[in-house]
Amino acid sequence: MSFYAVQTVMGVLGSIGFSILFGVTDRKLLWIALGSGAGWAVYLICVARGYGIFAGLFAASLFVAMLSEVLARILKTPVILMLVPMLIPEMPGGDLYYTMYYLVQRQYVEFGNSSNQVLAEAGAIALGIILASYGAKFIRSIRLHVPEARKKAQ
Repeated sequence: MSFYAVQTVMGVLGSIGFSILFGVTDRKLLWIALGSGAGWAVYLICVARGYGIFAGLFAASLFVAMLSEVLARILKTPVILMLVPMLIPEMPGGDLYYTMYYLVQRQYVEFGNSSNQVLAEAGAIALGIILASYGAKFIRSIRLHVPEARKKAQ
């Protein structure tokens, strides 16, 4: 259990570091830290329940992307400013490192297997972001058009 806590704290610290690198210094920093920790917790819960790395990364990135959409509206800031630092813990850094290691060492079978894993992980993250972004756009569209439809019906 303490290993998961250490992972979460390190992910939060990485997100804070990237946030500072992007110039975030106000109360958004706290929300980014909380969001990245919660996103990593979603990933750990999914993996611990046996859903696998792909499903865990998909669920975590979907959660983080939805959270960043909501927080961006509340804090009146661009979504990308919230989303990118919150996703730092989910980045497949270790797998990408080993992919490049196998390529440099000319271990092409391991390179192929590892690169497939990295591409699947990146695809899961991208899919979660795309679905959350589409969902937010869909909800905004409904909120914009429903009052117009009610006015026309009356």
